[in-house]
Amino acid sequence: MKYDPQKHNRKSIRLKGYDYSSPGAYFVTICIKNRECLLGEIRNQKMILNDFGKIIAYHWEKIPSHFQNAKLDEFVAMPNHFHGILWLVGDEDTTTRHVGMKHSFKNPESESTITEGNASSLHAPTPSTKRPNGTKPGSLSAIIQNFSSVTTRKINRIRKTPGKKLWQRNFYERIIRNEYELYNVRRYILNNVLKV
Repeated sequence: MKYDPQKHNRKSIRLKGYDYSSPGAYFVTICIKNRECLLGEIRNQKMILNDFGKIIAYHWEKIPSHFQNAKLDEFVAMPNHFHGILWLVGDEDTTTRHVGMKHSFKNPESESTITEGNASSLHAPTPSTKRPNGTKPGSLSAIIQNFSSVTTRKINRIRKTPGKKLWQRNFYERIIRNEYELYNVRRYILNNVLKV
């Protein structure tokens, strides 16, 4: 299919001019492609994660071990989407120390589908390499791209569906600007299962 700028022009849903590697709290929502209920089910007002949901939760919790500048807050995996609060924290001296992804490696002896290492091919740039797709290392987008890539590969491996998209094309985020917003977002996440 030939590129048609009228049809294929993707507009960014990010706040124009905002640096998404800036320290702060971000409310993130990622949806499963076609809203397929793949991560578990709700029973008696509780989310019961299946194996896929457990993979998602595990790799979300591992984000701080791969990204030095990331801290986690409340999160919930729902049957067809995921909500989480991700904090980006500053570095004392960001001019001399790169803040970004720390690599982990897959243990070839491991049979586990949940605890394997980082499956992403993204690497932090060095002076001789360019960033993949222009994504700034350590930014919110870099972290979510890594999380999406790792979880997609692992779930596709189990489902025997190589190359199939797990997540929708983009994710939603909101910059949390004050304590009141943070309180409301935390409450929304914790009560999300009651709204279904």
